[in-house]
Amino acid sequence: MKNEPTLDQIDDYNGKESSTKRKTVRLVVLFCVIVGIAYAVVKYNYSAQSDYIGTKENPGINIPNN
Repeated sequence: MKNEPTLDQIDDYNGKESSTKRKTVRLVVLFCVIVGIAYAVVKYNYSAQSDYIGTKENPGINIPNN
């Protein structure tokens, strides 16, 4: 236990992180947000519109999404 550094000895503690690490964290967060937005757009555009049963020739039952 004597060989473990204290929090003050760690480079990234208490606002002392490098600008490279800050940029990396920002890029990772931005990437995750972009992936989430892309997933939401794809899911919204390619999901089933309604539960309509039937065709134009033989109309069926229209069940609204509740």
